[in-house]
Amino acid sequence: MDYGSLIALVLGLGAILGGQALEGGHPSLFLQPAAFVIVFVGTLAAVLMQNPVPVFLRGIRMGKWVFRPPLADGMATIRKLTGWAHVVRQEGLLALERQLATVRDPFLRSGLQLLVDGTDPAKLAEALEVQITSFENQEYQASRIWEAAGGYAPTLGIIGAVMGLIHVMGSLSDPHKLGDGIAVAFVATIYGVGLANLVFLPIANKLKQIIVARVRERDLICDGLVGIARGDNPRIIEERLKGYL
Repeated sequence: MDYGSLIALVLGLGAILGGQALEGGHPSLFLQPAAFVIVFVGTLAAVLMQNPVPVFLRGIRMGKWVFRPPLADGMATIRKLTGWAHVVRQEGLLALERQLATVRDPFLRSGLQLLVDGTDPAKLAEALEVQITSFENQEYQASRIWEAAGGYAPTLGIIGAVMGLIHVMGSLSDPHKLGDGIAVAFVATIYGVGLANLVFLPIANKLKQIIVARVRERDLICDGLVGIARGDNPRIIEERLKGYL
C-alpha cells in the first residue's frame, strides 16, 4: 500500500472542505448530484471517445497502482540472473532449460527461452528491446487516459456552470433565489478543476513514474540475459545490473 498517495488525497479533500468551513460555508453545498453527473460522466464519455475500449479499460485498471503499485524486487531479479550466469559457466546454456517452468514473468521467460535456444547475443538484445519498446508504448497509451481526463474535466465543469447559470436566469423574478442558485452553478466548476488537479493529473504523473520503473526492470533483465549469452563473468554482470537500481 502506498500510504503517501492516500494521505495526499485526504489532505487535498481536507483543504477544500476545510477552506469552505473557514469561510463559513457548509460542506453540503458541494453535494450537487447534477453537477457531478455532468462533470464526471461527461469526462468519462470524452475519454472513452478518444481511446479504444481495451486501452480505456486497461488505463482504468492501472489506476489502482497509485495505491497498490506493482511489486518489483530488483535485487531478487539480479540474484536470479547471476545465479543463472553461474549455472551457465559450470554446465552450459542447456542447463537453464529446467528453469523455464519456474519463471512466471512472461518477459523473463521469453528471454530465457531465447537464451536457452542459443540465440546470438546481438539478436537476443534486439528481440528483447523490441518487446520492451512495445510494452512501454502500451503502458503509456493506457496511462494517458488519466491525463486526458485531467484536460476534459475543467471544460466539463465550465459547461456545468453555464447550464446552472441558465437555470438561474430563469428565476430572475425571484431575487432571493439568485445567490444560492449562482453558488450551486459554480459547484460544477469546482468539481471539474478539483478532479483534474487533485485526482486525474496526479494519477497520470504517478503512473508515469511507475511505468518508468517497470521499463527499467525489463532493461535490467535484458542486460543480464545478454551478458549471460556473451559469457560475461557473473560478478561483472551483478555489478553492472546493480547500476539500474
